Amino acid sequence: MKLDRRTLLVGSGAAGALVIAYAAWPRAERASLRPAKGELLLGPGIAIARDGRVTIAIPQVETGQGIWTGLAQVAADELGAAWESVGVTPARPGGEWGNALAKSEGWLDGLSSWREWRLGEGAARITAGSTSIRAMEAPMRRLGAGARALLVAEAAARWKVRAGECDSANGFVTHEGRSLPFAALAEGAAGRTLPGEAPLRAGRGALVGKPLPRLEAAPKADGRLRFAGDVRLPGMLHASLRRSGAGQVRIESAAPAGIRFASGEDWVAALAEDWWGAEAALAKAKVTSFGLAAGNDAAVADALDRALASDDFATLIGIGDVETAFEGARPLAATYSAAAALHHDLEPPSVTARLADGLLEIWAATQAPELARRAAAEAAGHKLDRTILYPLPVGGQGGAALDVGLIPIAVALAREAGRPVQLTLSRAEQVRGDAVRAPLKARLYARPLPDGRIGGWRMRVAGVDGTDAAMRRLVGGDPGGFRAAAFSPLPYAIPNVALEAASATLPVQAGYHRGELYGALAFFTESFVDELARIGGRDPLSQRIALLGGNPRLARCLVRATALGGWDGGGPGSQMGLCAISAYGSFIAVVASASVGTGGQVEVSRLVAVVDCGRVVNPGLVRQQVEGGMIASLHQATVAAPSFRYGRVAGPLEASAPGLRKGPETLVEILPSGAAPGGVNGLGWVAAPAAVGNALAAASGRRLRSLPLNPMS
Repeated sequence: MKLDRRTLLVGSGAAGALVIAYAAWPRAERASLRPAKGELLLGPGIAIARDGRVTIAIPQVETGQGIWTGLAQVAADELGAAWESVGVTPARPGGEWGNALAKSEGWLDGLSSWREWRLGEGAARITAGSTSIRAMEAPMRRLGAGARALLVAEAAARWKVRAGECDSANGFVTHEGRSLPFAALAEGAAGRTLPGEAPLRAGRGALVGKPLPRLEAAPKADGRLRFAGDVRLPGMLHASLRRSGAGQVRIESAAPAGIRFASGEDWVAALAEDWWGAEAALAKAKVTSFGLAAGNDAAVADALDRALASDDFATLIGIGDVETAFEGARPLAATYSAAAALHHDLEPPSVTARLADGLLEIWAATQAPELARRAAAEAAGHKLDRTILYPLPVGGQGGAALDVGLIPIAVALAREAGRPVQLTLSRAEQVRGDAVRAPLKARLYARPLPDGRIGGWRMRVAGVDGTDAAMRRLVGGDPGGFRAAAFSPLPYAIPNVALEAASATLPVQAGYHRGELYGALAFFTESFVDELARIGGRDPLSQRIALLGGNPRLARCLVRATALGGWDGGGPGSQMGLCAISAYGSFIAVVASASVGTGGQVEVSRLVAVVDCGRVVNPGLVRQQVEGGMIASLHQATVAAPSFRYGRVAGPLEASAPGLRKGPETLVEILPSGAAPGGVNGLGWVAAPAAVGNALAAASGRRLRSLPLNPMS
């Protein structure tokens, strides 16, 4: 098959490049870089062109979190490349690029046996859960080290010196004052074979730890970076769609001239030469949806209440003996809730499918490319080895792109039309059919002791694990419950703890969302800790420090954040609130300044965050993710929750984004650490609502126990 980068939006670097890769990958695996004429292929990995340009295959999907930059920085650092010469390309689906954390943290638990044997290692190539740096730092380092070892061996042979005496930096291999550029060594290096494990650098090179500019920033700014909706193929039709919540949908109008209607069990679509024509035809047509009659707000609330009142709880994390801790005492208790939340991604979901010459091709923005490819092949009844998926960058970090529900529909439309089809949702249809962040409700109990310690803690949560629900739709697993890995253990030294969960049968579809369950659980936990401090007449900072004896990294974050934020004790007249959270292998403390405005609205003036996320690849990316996450989650925590009808979102269909001029002042500090890297993408998202809720409680004297925060409720 002839590949054209402009048409397929994928590629392997400059023509004439020599592909160099770490020899530990099985030779039977297909390369992540497609070689051009004259290239020598050693496996998936790094291409070095004859002019010295370096192209690195990145297995993780770019969602705006900067992972193309971060992982390229890791590999280029080991290689010793010059950053201005580095480019990236998405690694092809398949192969051994599995995300080990996606497996170890339970993302693929409970696969139905008839599919399990078909998935293989590549099925775990998932970009979600703040796992990318944590899971892929080591493989990318090995990739760079392997390429460096080959280049060094070639240079050492030419100089007749030992390879161990040579090094690489800034695109050159060096030895005692002399140097050779990568471009001059690439051809000879590509003919060499690694004798064994390539050694890693003893320390960092010149790139890791630096706030290097993002590789995709300029192409985004000038429009060169292509997203799923930018794909254009010869003879392509455009399609728009209407879906039902949990039932059937039918179209009862004749198609106008130049328009074709198509339908499936729970969808109808219009196809036209342009998308606006297809959408206008659907808007004028009579479309009847037979959705879930009981899928409304009252049914959602009732399902949560019944699950919370039941005795059908599973203990996901248990420490000590809570029952004994509560004996002879009446524990303090409070009920908290978090409503469903939408994915407010900028990019409208779009998938392009083409069936031609026995080949099925898919262009899609997906966070699970291998699972998406398999879903496409299954939908078409097509051979997997004749199915190609081109993973494109995702225009939003909310997490909606983990769901691949549009891909089988796009394939069906392309098969029926006999032409390539690009299926794109309208903004209204995107929101109405959103797989929302699952609503949760919790009952918390604690036994405070006279000295400020907490003798026992129980949290019972009712709802749905949205991540688990999304994964089971992807892989066909049986209906599940909550994953234990979705519950982060309490960061506090409480000797007796029970974190329990009960699944609720919700009449709406839940899915993966940035921050996962941590956002709601952190709000519940940190709000209740704050309540206990105030009931006991203690400074919320002192209360937390007293409980953090076994967690020095989080305590350090908290002390530094309160110093930077000018913590005033949180007493009468204060407008400050705290939170301290451990999640994704990282630690964050936030000090928020907030109040209730004259119109009853939440007004946040300042957010100060201190983060310990272990070894930092790119501090600029960390600050961007924490700051952006705080602002985005703050917006979501202060706007109206979605309302449901017939199992779908009834409104609001649009949520105004917060203007930067009215946004809070933000300060993010990163603490130096030699620990293993932690995740940061969801960290700020998880932390901000809890800190703001505690600030509002201090300012108003009234505790808001529900998300979104509504002082007028």
